[in-house]
Amino acid sequence: MPLRIGIILGSTRPGRRGETIASWVLDTARAHGGADYELIDLAHHRLGNLDEGGNPTHQQYEHPHTRAWSALIDGFDGFVFLVPEYNHSYPGALKNALDYVYREWNDKAAGIISYGGWAAGVRAAEALRLVLAELQTATVRTQPAIALMPAFATGTFVPAEGLADAVCGMLDQVIAWSGALRGVREAKAEAHAGAMPAATA
Repeated sequence: MPLRIGIILGSTRPGRRGETIASWVLDTARAHGGADYELIDLAHHRLGNLDEGGNPTHQQYEHPHTRAWSALIDGFDGFVFLVPEYNHSYPGALKNALDYVYREWNDKAAGIISYGGWAAGVRAAEALRLVLAELQTATVRTQPAIALMPAFATGTFVPAEGLADAVCGMLDQVIAWSGALRGVREAKAEAHAGAMPAATA
């Protein structure tokens, strides 16, 4: 079965530049190959503020939107986060989406593409790495960054020279780690199944 990589657009803001960038990233990833890629736009999932009363580690979800989000995230082997920088960090909508579930993120790989002002969103990416580590999601080193002023100087998105190569280099790392971590998840599942008590007649 081919690896499945979700490209998560981490902004829900009206007029966001990320939608255009996400479309380019998806096209670049599909041309690069190595996995099946799907865009996950948080604006289309309307999770709202976290409204689950239970601890997400137990996966006892009350609401249909949480169960749908759980099933979606659980189906991927790795992720690419496209994240803007707001006030020295990443958007609350993305933090909210991360917090809804827990085990579904575990033992998977992730790459980060940041965008923003002249700092190109790198502070948002660093803040995101801390949260992904707590979710047991392994982030790769290569981190493409997009400064919006030159990228949209003409009014449309024009990737900087070398950006496509950087994205493909990051994807190579995400693919390699996602494949390795799929084996980790399978080994854990087998160990868990072996530890289950045998059914009695």
